Amino acid sequence: MKSINPEQSKDLIELQTSLSKLDKRLQSIAADMERTQIADYVNLLNKPRTLIWKNLLAGTARGVGIAIGFTFFAATILYVLQILGALNLPIIGDYIADIVRIVQIQLEGKTY
Repeated sequence: MKSINPEQSKDLIELQTSLSKLDKRLQSIAADMERTQIADYVNLLNKPRTLIWKNLLAGTARGVGIAIGFTFFAATILYVLQILGALNLPIIGDYIADIVRIVQIQLEGKTY
């Protein structure tokens, strides 16, 4: 049997420590990759029809959301303008009344 001298023993311990650190780092990288679901992303890129379908649905939902949000915002603004127009403020009231009248005409489908 060969005996291990102290210098070789020290090198062996350093190698084991280094391998242990490397193993922990690889475990951490593997956990990070699993958390980011990179495999699902790669599968999605390999199936263009699925990618197109998901993007189509996302775009449609985004468009509907924008339309509903803008409608709510415009209705709120018109409501506030009608209230301000009813107050008969000297200069502002005339401008607001004109704006409300134009919008109501547009909503009825007539031209201004």
